[in-house]
Amino acid sequence: MRTISSWKRAAALLAAALLLPLLVACGGAAAPAAEPTAAAEAPAAEPTAAPEATAVPEPTAEPAAPAGDPKSLKILYWQAPTVLNPHVSSGTKDFDAATVILEPFAHYNQNDELVAYLAEEIPTIENGGVAKDGTSVTWKLKKGVKWSDGSDFTADDVIFTWKYASDPKTAATTVSNYNTIKDITAVDANTVTITWITPTPNPYGSFVGFSGMVLQKKQFENCIGEKALTDAACQAANLAPIGTNAYMLKEFKPGDTVTYVKNPAYRGADKTAFDTVEIKGGGDATTAGNAVCQTGEADYAWNLQVPKAALEPILAGGKCQPIAGGSFGVERIVVNFSNPDAALGKKRSEPDQPHPFLTNPKVRQAINMAIDRAAIVENLYGPTGVANCNILVVPEAVNSKNTKCDRDIEGAKKLMDEAGFPEKDGVRAGADGKPLTLYFQTSINTLRQGEQAIIKSNLAELGIAVSLKAVDAGVFFSGDVGIDDTLNKMYVDIQMYTNGPDGVDSQAYLEGWTCGKVNSAENKWNGGNDGRYCNKDYDALFAQYKAEFDTAKRTALAIQLNDLLVSDNAVIPLVNRRTPNAIINGLTGPTYNTFDSGLWNIDSWHK
Repeated sequence: MRTISSWKRAAALLAAALLLPLLVACGGAAAPAAEPTAAAEAPAAEPTAAPEATAVPEPTAEPAAPAGDPKSLKILYWQAPTVLNPHVSSGTKDFDAATVILEPFAHYNQNDELVAYLAEEIPTIENGGVAKDGTSVTWKLKKGVKWSDGSDFTADDVIFTWKYASDPKTAATTVSNYNTIKDITAVDANTVTITWITPTPNPYGSFVGFSGMVLQKKQFENCIGEKALTDAACQAANLAPIGTNAYMLKEFKPGDTVTYVKNPAYRGADKTAFDTVEIKGGGDATTAGNAVCQTGEADYAWNLQVPKAALEPILAGGKCQPIAGGSFGVERIVVNFSNPDAALGKKRSEPDQPHPFLTNPKVRQAINMAIDRAAIVENLYGPTGVANCNILVVPEAVNSKNTKCDRDIEGAKKLMDEAGFPEKDGVRAGADGKPLTLYFQTSINTLRQGEQAIIKSNLAELGIAVSLKAVDAGVFFSGDVGIDDTLNKMYVDIQMYTNGPDGVDSQAYLEGWTCGKVNSAENKWNGGNDGRYCNKDYDALFAQYKAEFDTAKRTALAIQLNDLLVSDNAVIPLVNRRTPNAIINGLTGPTYNTFDSGLWNIDSWHK
């Protein structure tokens, strides 16, 4: 397992790297190729805005104090939270906002080590907690833990959370972490034994990290199944969960602000540093960074995903330090294997509607070969990103050395010819004579719009017109079944975002490309396979990986799965991100984190 350096060392390395000569300002990418001339490009869609904020519940105290107050903590996320139940969310901003309230058995720290939270200790084979044959794991839970309403946290809440998240009709986004469980037995009120359907090599796949947060049975017991996302009372619970962490909800305006106050029932309430915590969402990464590093108006700015030309002056403000290390995730293009044509009505983007040309492997390969990753990194990311061909990059042992993604525009053109899409006057058309046009969406962000521009230029050289769409991040990552512009529905041809595994073991992550996980209306678009990729060879290899216990063989299988996805261009990796967060000078506690929420240890933060 790769060891991530401490945040101080990572911050120093990042700061030093940022002193390197600035290469090219944002917008100064490689010379753009000529746009298609024979076909009129479809007009770019207007940005999709976040829904109007709604307060839940009513505020009970004065607004959070300014950042300079040692009793308040002000956090800025340019992607605004829209839901606080992590099991029905697909966005980091929602997982993080929920982490302030809810807890798992254990979190991953900056060194990829498990740290007990609701658990007394981490079970292992050595301490008797993990069965040697991999059939079960026993967790001892902390005694005396209370929910913020004063009631006891018990094994019953754990068993309920499993039943809730594993029910297919709940359409939980975390289902892969729970549908491997055969049964959970309450040994006593503070001990549970999890028995797996089949022996598992990873005993920490459930109730760990941001996907492992426990819900209160009393609050959600009537929300299992279809009511989870449709019933009014369940929707209210999704916006205001009762938790066990150091802070509890005071007010939530979805798409805008979450305000928290101390949880008086918390087991360490006497050590809780802040009277109020506020996560302010929206805006952009540059503004958030300046608010911490330049003006000191905020304490923490998440995800400074800004072009390198803008990042250096932000960090030079003198009021902050960057938190960076490991991997922030892989920025990738997801290819839609289904047809997103609106003319299909209710069948739009359903997995039984094949895409008219992206199902052709040569077309996907040509698109991959046309993209100039070097230009994206050199002109936009600088030291905060590395051109990358793999979907698995951490831990280092699974980072494949078998793949390559050098740009080859002439080779890409040849592939398009072979695929049956000849070029005439710089434009390629199908058998019906219609020019090839891709609708390409991502979240609104200066750096991402820069990436879109470079990729649009690259594909224009290939003879493919690209229409760009930018969606408010709060909408794009929301998973709201009532909104069309979410990444889950993927009503476009290709889309771009970042994610990665939720632990050092990649099983739940890699399951996201299996046939059984394809998003559809039937699973409320929450299956986890937004590209609707389905390959029987991949499924067979995944089944072998899932059953393998030998560490070396399991690692080799993970690499094979990565290589299959990459060679089949099911997904097109672009950049391994090392994007920093920023904290105001004097704030102690935040760390970088590869496999968990950046707010994983917010209970111990202080000024």
